[in-house]
Amino acid sequence: MTTLSERISQSAFDGSRLRVVLLLDLHDGAQQQFLTAYEHMRHQVASVPGHISDQLCQSIENPSQWLITSEWESAPPFLAWVNSEDHLDTVKPLHDCVRDTRSFRYSVLRETGGTHATGNDTRRTPLQAAPRVGDGVVRHALTFTVKPGTEEKVAAILAEYASPTARVDDTTRLARTSLFMHGNRVVRAIEVQGDLMAALRHVARQPEVRAVEEAINPYLEQDRDLDDPQSARTFFTRAALPAVHHLATAGGGRTDVERHALYYPAKQGCGMALARLLARQDEAAAGEPAGLVDSSTVFQRDDVVVRLVDTRGPLDADPLLALGVRGPRKAAVLARLLDLEALGLGGSPTGAELAARLLRGADMRLITDRRAG
Repeated sequence: MTTLSERISQSAFDGSRLRVVLLLDLHDGAQQQFLTAYEHMRHQVASVPGHISDQLCQSIENPSQWLITSEWESAPPFLAWVNSEDHLDTVKPLHDCVRDTRSFRYSVLRETGGTHATGNDTRRTPLQAAPRVGDGVVRHALTFTVKPGTEEKVAAILAEYASPTARVDDTTRLARTSLFMHGNRVVRAIEVQGDLMAALRHVARQPEVRAVEEAINPYLEQDRDLDDPQSARTFFTRAALPAVHHLATAGGGRTDVERHALYYPAKQGCGMALARLLARQDEAAAGEPAGLVDSSTVFQRDDVVVRLVDTRGPLDADPLLALGVRGPRKAAVLARLLDLEALGLGGSPTGAELAARLLRGADMRLITDRRAG
C-alpha cells in the first residue's frame, strides 16, 4: 500500500483556509488612480461568498510596489470567483495602473495569535492538516474553442509547431507540454519546474510560439488581437484552466506510461462538484500503486473539467479507474453531473456499459506531447 507520506499531491479540496498574495508594480504617478480602483474592487470582493478579509500594503522601500493579501474560507470559493466574468470586470480598472503583477496562493498550515490581534475571528476555519509532498513541478492548462469545421486545420498547426527553448532562467524551465482536442475544444497542459508566470511569459515571447498563435487566430471562436494587451489578457484569462488536484505515487514520473486527457463537461453549475468527485476518487485509488493510473491531474474552470492521466496500459483495460470513479454507482453519479450531449451521448446511458460509453465520449485526441530535453 502507498502511505500518505509517499504521495506527491496538491489539492484545492482539503477544506483549509486560503491565503492569496498579489504583488503589484505600479506605473509612475498611478498611485491615486490605483487607490480609487482598489476602493471599488475591495467592496465588490467583500460581498463574495467565502471571502474573509483583505489588506492593502505599500512597500516602505519602493513606493511603486504594493501588496494585496486576502484570506478565504477555502480554495473553492476563491477559484470560483477568480475564474468568473465578475472577476474580469472587477479588476479591469487596475490594468491601466499596473506595470506587472504576480499572484500566489497558499493553504494556511500554522498560525500564531497575539495579544494585539485584531480583525475577523477565523479560528473556527480549519487549517491544512499536514504538509503535502511535492515534486517541484507546477501544472497549468489553457483551453479554448475553435470554429466548427476548422478542427483539422487547427490540429495540423498545433502538431507542427517548433518547441520553444526549455530553459527560462537559472531557476525555471519548461518540463512538458501536452496538446489535446475534443471536438472543437483545445486543451494545452504544461508542466513547469520553477516559476509558472515566468515560464508563461517566456513562452509568449518566443517567435515560434507567436507564429502558431497568429496562425490559429482566424479559427478561434473568441476573437483576440495579440497586439492589443487588453485583448490578449482577456483571452488568456478566460482560457486559464487551473490545476485543482494532482496526485501521484512518490515513484511517479515513469517513462513507461501513456498520457491521456479526459474531458468532463459539467452541467451548469456542477463543475466544482464534478472536480471534487474526481479528486476524492483519485485519492481513494491512490492506495493501489499497481493499478492502471500512475498519476492524475484535475483541471477545472467553471463547468469545464479536464483530467490528465498517465496510465500503465490502455484506458479500456479498466474503464472505471480510467474515468476516475470506483464502482458502478460512482459512474452513475458522474453521469448525473455531466452534460452528456456535449460528450455525444444521447439519452441517459446506464447499465454495465455505462463506464465504457462515458470513457469513449470523454477521451480526448492527442495532438502532441513533448518533454523538454
